[in-house]
Amino acid sequence: MAQASTSGPSLTSTLGGMFEYRRDPSAPTRFGRIHPPDVEWLSQAPAESVLEPDLTIVDTHHHLWDLPGFRYLLDDFVEDLDTGHNVVATVFNECHAMYRNRGPAEMMPVGEVEFCAGVAAMSESGNYGPTRVNAGIVGFADLTLGDDVARVLEAQVQAGGGRFRGVRHCAGWDADPVIGNSPTSPGPGLYLEPRFQIGVKRLAAYGLSLDAWLFHPQLADAAALARKCPEVNIVVCHMGGPLGYGVYAGKVNEVFTTWRAGMAELAKYENVSVKLGGCMMRLAAFDYGMSPAPASSEELAKHWSPYVMTCIELFGPERCMVESNFPVEKMGISYSTLWNVFKRILSDLSATEKNQIFRETACRIYRLNPN
Repeated sequence: MAQASTSGPSLTSTLGGMFEYRRDPSAPTRFGRIHPPDVEWLSQAPAESVLEPDLTIVDTHHHLWDLPGFRYLLDDFVEDLDTGHNVVATVFNECHAMYRNRGPAEMMPVGEVEFCAGVAAMSESGNYGPTRVNAGIVGFADLTLGDDVARVLEAQVQAGGGRFRGVRHCAGWDADPVIGNSPTSPGPGLYLEPRFQIGVKRLAAYGLSLDAWLFHPQLADAAALARKCPEVNIVVCHMGGPLGYGVYAGKVNEVFTTWRAGMAELAKYENVSVKLGGCMMRLAAFDYGMSPAPASSEELAKHWSPYVMTCIELFGPERCMVESNFPVEKMGISYSTLWNVFKRILSDLSATEKNQIFRETACRIYRLNPN
């Protein structure tokens, strides 16, 4: 299998051909593709009060980028943060932003960590609100380099200024071209590659985690990786990637059964935790793009609850954490409404369990101290 390239795809292609797609309310949503949010449409959402405004939240997964026609930088994120929920800290997750444009290809992703550390320093000044933005940074390093990835990790640790927490190397791949595969996954079976697994093991030497992103038919690969690398904390993004479009459209029960079995196998490994969220563009539970207005938190809670509650059942609150996946989720939901969704779904949990899911698991896995 060819090695994944760190220099081939631009940010535009990494984000799924975003300049080829805009929300068109007269046509079915192109799930798996990212487009700038329709601000006017988002403003049509039903008014909602912030639920449990004092509940402390760590947002474990968001992006920042600067693209023609779609800028989402600190000021933009702060505007979303300032909506009444008590988000005390965030974890940036790689999105091929601000890579270096010179030097060895494998070192180019260090630029993203440098950028994020600068944003974190701006946030720490207190001039951008109380949330510690980028308190943790998850970057990209080409783990197919095997042991040679060490020099990249060392540079990222140094560039992160004490905030670099791990690597996300995506493996999402499906034979259906409609799905939209990860640009860092050249084909099926990336997580099974011996050289990739050697690279993952190098993370443990630096106290770093692996953020894993793949689709629900591939969950057995993530379980095999967890078994091979028990010393590495593996964080499964977006609840294991259940798909509801393309060849999976109209197969809700079949997808859920396959997904649950894969997640149950993964939950056997104590080094695996899971992020709750990331449903909008892949689960495709409803066609938000053709809706006259965004769904309410109550409506979305009904769509997402079976997946969220199954994760908690399988992994326990101590291995579950919440994510916004902004600005990707902003295609279909506001930041304020998104947190109301989670608060509705988890309303019957105890205060201790909520604290684990909304804060403590993230602080332990990503070694954060947002106080």
